Amino acid sequence: MAQWGAVFSIIAALGGAALLTSVHKIDEGHTGVYYRGGALLTTTSGPGFHLMLPFITTYKSVQTTLQTDEVKNVPCGTSGGVMIYFDRIEVVNYLIPSAVYDIVRNFTADYDKALIFNKVHHELNQFCSIHSLQEVYIGLFDQIDENLKLTLQEDLTSMAPGLIIQAVRVTKPNIPESIRRNYELMESEKTKLLISQQTQKVVEKEAETERIKAVIEAEKVAQVAEIKFGQKVMEKETEKKISEIEDNAFLARQKARADAEFYTALRAAEANKLKLTPEYLQLMKYNAIAANSKIYFGNDIPQMFVDSGSTASSIKASAALDVISDQVIDLD
Repeated sequence: MAQWGAVFSIIAALGGAALLTSVHKIDEGHTGVYYRGGALLTTTSGPGFHLMLPFITTYKSVQTTLQTDEVKNVPCGTSGGVMIYFDRIEVVNYLIPSAVYDIVRNFTADYDKALIFNKVHHELNQFCSIHSLQEVYIGLFDQIDENLKLTLQEDLTSMAPGLIIQAVRVTKPNIPESIRRNYELMESEKTKLLISQQTQKVVEKEAETERIKAVIEAEKVAQVAEIKFGQKVMEKETEKKISEIEDNAFLARQKARADAEFYTALRAAEANKLKLTPEYLQLMKYNAIAANSKIYFGNDIPQMFVDSGSTASSIKASAALDVISDQVIDLD
């Protein structure tokens, strides 16, 4: 009876072990692939718990989410024969779940060793072999990661469709110490040159600014002078116009006065011409004679003689006769 109990215990233990080995778990972001007797089975599984034949079937979990593969200490020989080393190259990639079976079948579950690690070594050495140390270390260093990404993706598209390269990051390579010191010295001199060039540009900009300020100031002065000159010219033109207006007004007044005097004289002459008739003159003569107290006539007196006692009257009479005679002469 004890023997049957021992056998039962052994069978139970074996059954429990078989059950434990048949149940397995696939994590989220992974795909399970199965092997039986070393042969890859066509069956794959997603995340969760799954069953398989104990002791006969094995499985591997393949990551299908974004992952970063680090390729370290990659040697690289330049076209000039200088050996340099890249400490770390990071390749960010992910595998499409539907392509897991084909890639594992062709490149095993450790596909990244053949498709990424080895390819990085190969492509990086290809790049270095056709470029100088100056280009690899400085001139083209910013293009290495992008070129490496494009080259890897181009090969993977044909060799392993479904494996996507998302990004490549390349660290600065290690170069011989003597060359590194020379590059540091060169960079120092280049920095000094850049500082000198920037200083020169600053000085040129300041000089240009001062020149522009001087030009602006000169233009302002010239514009102000032009405005003042224009104001003076306008003032002089205004004064000239005012003077011309005053002269024209004065001339007009003088002309009007002369015309008025001429018209007065003309009208007076016309009036005198109408008034100073021989009869009127004769009357005026007699009136002047009549104003004297005494008049003498005689053959021995050549002219009219007025008494000395009436000197004032004689003078008046004589002046009247002279005026009348002058008017007569003017009229003639």
